[in-house]
Amino acid sequence: MTDTKHTILFAEDEPALRQIIKESLESKGFEVIFCKNGEIAYQKYKSLEPELLVLDVMMPLKDGFTLAKEIRRENEHIPIIFLTAKSQTKDVVDGFELGGNDYLKKPFSIEELIVRINALLKRNKSKDQLNDILLGLYTFDYNKQTLTIKDDVTSLTHREAELLFHLYNHKNDVLDRTFVLNKLWGNDDFFNARSMDVFISKLRKKLNQDESIQIVNVRGYGYKLIC
Repeated sequence: MTDTKHTILFAEDEPALRQIIKESLESKGFEVIFCKNGEIAYQKYKSLEPELLVLDVMMPLKDGFTLAKEIRRENEHIPIIFLTAKSQTKDVVDGFELGGNDYLKKPFSIEELIVRINALLKRNKSKDQLNDILLGLYTFDYNKQTLTIKDDVTSLTHREAELLFHLYNHKNDVLDRTFVLNKLWGNDDFFNARSMDVFISKLRKKLNQDESIQIVNVRGYGYKLIC
């Protein structure tokens, strides 16, 4: 059982899967808001203010990616897990780029979903204690997901902010590739590794105004933030 009754919004158009997940999550002490399409999910999100979203990508009226994009305009911090049958690298990258925190491919185990929900709720709570972090000439605001240098403010996606935070925690040392893939992506398979490479490239571009900062690829091991 969870210590407090967290509210989860679950958007899925398959009735059988909705029922299975409803029973499983409620048995673990979660309060679950179920929606059969993206339009209903958006209205429920607005009115009931859940703590975490589990969104099927392929839904009628409004798909999960579109819904997440709309919600991220209003709320940068609520955790989002995508569920999908898709397996192409681009779909994984797109999901994270839109602000997704995690990604489960169907079929998946209910136990795995519950573990990932609990991990994101715990991680989101710990973020509230983080303030500005100095990275060379930059100020990294983990909570607001921004990088600031002088008067220039750059927004980060959720995935970029989390990856940069782990790089910072291992600055001037190697951040193990397998560790961070399992920590942030859930596993270290080929698709997630490609996704991580994309995000490393994006972070390099967003930090390029300070030449003293480097993210170095340590072949066979991982990445090192030098600052």
